[in-house]
Amino acid sequence: MGRNESLLARVTEVIQRRDGGAELLLDLRGKPLQVQASIGETKLQAGDWIKVLRAGNELQLMGKLAAAPEVSLAQALVQRLPWQQSLDSGLARLMAGLQQGVKADTPLGQLPSQAVSGAAALPLPQAARQALEQLFARLPASNQLAPGAGQQTAAVQQVQQWLSESGLFAEARLAATPSATLPDLKLAIGRVITALLVQQGHGPEQFNRLTPLASPALIQAPLQFPGAFAMAQASAVSSAREEPPNVGQLLRILAGMLNRITVNQLHTQVLNARGSTDAGAPINTLLLELPWMNPQQQPKLAQLRIEQHPGKDGSGSGPSRASVGEWRLVLAMDLDQAGPLQFEVSLRQQAVSALVWAEKLATLRKVHQQLPLLRSSLTDLGLEVADLECRQGNPGPVATKLQHRLVDTKA
Repeated sequence: MGRNESLLARVTEVIQRRDGGAELLLDLRGKPLQVQASIGETKLQAGDWIKVLRAGNELQLMGKLAAAPEVSLAQALVQRLPWQQSLDSGLARLMAGLQQGVKADTPLGQLPSQAVSGAAALPLPQAARQALEQLFARLPASNQLAPGAGQQTAAVQQVQQWLSESGLFAEARLAATPSATLPDLKLAIGRVITALLVQQGHGPEQFNRLTPLASPALIQAPLQFPGAFAMAQASAVSSAREEPPNVGQLLRILAGMLNRITVNQLHTQVLNARGSTDAGAPINTLLLELPWMNPQQQPKLAQLRIEQHPGKDGSGSGPSRASVGEWRLVLAMDLDQAGPLQFEVSLRQQAVSALVWAEKLATLRKVHQQLPLLRSSLTDLGLEVADLECRQGNPGPVATKLQHRLVDTKA
């Protein structure tokens, strides 16, 4: 820190002294620093951001900043973490309701255990059926992209459209085009909810009173992204076809799915807010889940994590050694025959490297056989292939500081 240079520091701890005074433990560019706590009458607490200035050999505290946006984001994130429904298992239950109808004689708001056993199934209300049919019709299908289509402009545009309609950008799309009929997963779920509530004679306030249904795997590891939920998803999909749900269950499933999309939105925003202040953290992160349909018309899920990492500080190395940033992409999905797969790709300028994880040995062998074709395809795109590798197993969760920080906020 140079002379007369001002920086932002985060208060990590307020240390009370025996004489009644206090000292602050600051996080300054990732390094701890203990200073006297004195900014006039301003009260400071852990989590506050303050402006510091070096004047000669002294460090002066200049003022307290307004509450960081990440605090309110973290609070909203924590509130929704326990109530997430996995999108693929939720869509499977919705598909069961669409095909088999819904149980009757179960008033809205009753718990599943209070449902009448053996009650006759009735067709979904027409408005809800139409909304669900439109939702499923717009989901990506595995047969819509042929192998090798990645170099085709139309295929690239199709993938971009799927990503934009995933629900993660719903609010931004509404701000740009104020229309409730936009083809967007989050908005489509809202239209199904509205149709079910109207059929029951209830308003939006009734929906807010429902307890969302949560997926067990998302309760155990709410911030793991991508998550190794293959077995949990498979069991959820199989159990979804055992018996039709009732309207109350459908609404609670939809509430959990909305929470899942919102958690991914908040998780992304909190990581980006932290990345702007934490040394070594990605400066931009995008967490996105894209439901799709397999040939058997069963909902599946692709998890996508994109990170932009800043280049290393090249100070003292001359202008020719300018820092170079890096983009990293993780794509995780569970295919019917190939099983769980995870692709890790990094791009630094024109140099690309890729690592593929496969749980099944047979899939591992097939991927090894396809590596020369992948290398050729990447070269045709004008990229320099640095490394291609395939490993058996699961890479495990991506480690971040977010979960510990959320606990620290006591949100």
